[in-house]
Amino acid sequence: MKRITTPITDEMVNSLEVGDMVYVSGYIFCGRDAVLPKIVKDMEEGKLADKGIDLTGGVVFHTAVSPAGTGPTSSNKLEIEASIAPLSKGGIKMHLGKGQLKPETIAALNEYNSLYAVIPPVTALLESKVSSREVMAYPEEGMEAFHRLYVTDFPCVIAAVRGKSIYDKEA
Repeated sequence: MKRITTPITDEMVNSLEVGDMVYVSGYIFCGRDAVLPKIVKDMEEGKLADKGIDLTGGVVFHTAVSPAGTGPTSSNKLEIEASIAPLSKGGIKMHLGKGQLKPETIAALNEYNSLYAVIPPVTALLESKVSSREVMAYPEEGMEAFHRLYVTDFPCVIAAVRGKSIYDKEA
């Protein structure tokens, strides 16, 4: 099991292979279909710094944050998958979620030297790895607001990196 700490560097991305199991520690952002398009729009309009958000080397976990815990949502939902390329271009190095991504999304991850990791739906286990949480933007979205969590040993499997996907038959 490899351990990586945020912020994630290009060197970290380059050291990982499809199928690697990793623990992630440090701050990660959380968002899903309601908020990620808003974050992309804010990024494109240069408004993220006003909210105290720096995506450089960041991780986005495709989830809502509720009192019951955190668990992955499907990353191939239209609004979520559409956010992966622009967020990667904006500095996000790791996207956490579940499900298979389109080949063009895998290509975009490769273009921006970002990666995608899947997390099994283990909400109680993941909640035990979260030591702090705060709403960074769009609190009106409730548990689907854009959150920042501090995590320790957050388990995930690298699902797409350097143009390859764990879902490819050749992987």
